[in-house]
Order: sequence, then C-alpha cells, then structure tokens
Amino acid sequence: MHKRLENVLILICTTALIATLGSLYFSDVRGYEPCTLCWYQRILMYPIVLISGVALFQKNARIALTTAVFALVGGCISLYHYGIQKLSFLSDSAPACGNVSCTGQYINYLGFITIPLLALIAFVIIFISSLLIIKWQKESK
Repeated sequence: MHKRLENVLILICTTALIATLGSLYFSDVRGYEPCTLCWYQRILMYPIVLISGVALFQKNARIALTTAVFALVGGCISLYHYGIQKLSFLSDSAPACGNVSCTGQYINYLGFITIPLLALIAFVIIFISSLLIIKWQKESK
C-alpha cells in the first residue's frame, strides 16, 4: 500500500478513536447522558474505529467507501443536531427525543462549540479522507 494511503487511514482511525474516546469521556466521566441523536452519532462513529483499525492492520484501503458512507450519514445527523441546538426556527419545532432533550447543550465553548459540532468535525475529516483514498485508488488503476 502506498504511504499516503496508509497515512490517511491512520488519520481516519485516529479521528474516529478521538471522537469515540471524547464521547465516552463526556458520558462516563463527566456524567452527561447522551440524547437520542447523540446515540445515533455514536452508532455511526464507533464502528469506524474498528473498521479503519482492521484496515490499517491489513493495509487494506478498500474500506474507504464504507467509512465514507458511515461518515456522511453521521455528519448529516450531527449537522441536524447542531442546527436544532443553535437555530431557533429548528429548535422550536424539534421533536422530543427521549429522556434528554436533543436541544440541550452540555458544553458551549466560545458560544458555538457543542458536542454535535465536535462530532460533525470528526465526520467531515473522515468523509474527506475517505474520498481522497477513493480518488487515489481510481488514479492508480
């Protein structure tokens, strides 16, 4: 496997691992109970750690389409979740979402950095990295 493919796989795996550990820190250490949308984002982020870790071990960059799909769906959920937290016209019509409100903001650093934004950033990094791998694989054929 080409070194740049391996480096981007490392980036995907590291990003997903940091996002996973961050979500576990917020829930298990800080005691923040995840809302329903947070659970959906976790369901899409956690497997990326395993998928990309195995791919890195096997030196198999063909998983890029899988990680791209997981990241795209997760990113859309994160974007919607961030929107209902920060945009009043969305938050006013947001459905109830379990025991914890999805519009609640456990953290709000600098007035705009919330947990869904952090997840969105991770999903975007993974998605773009996956697209780069797909592009490079097509070019090498």
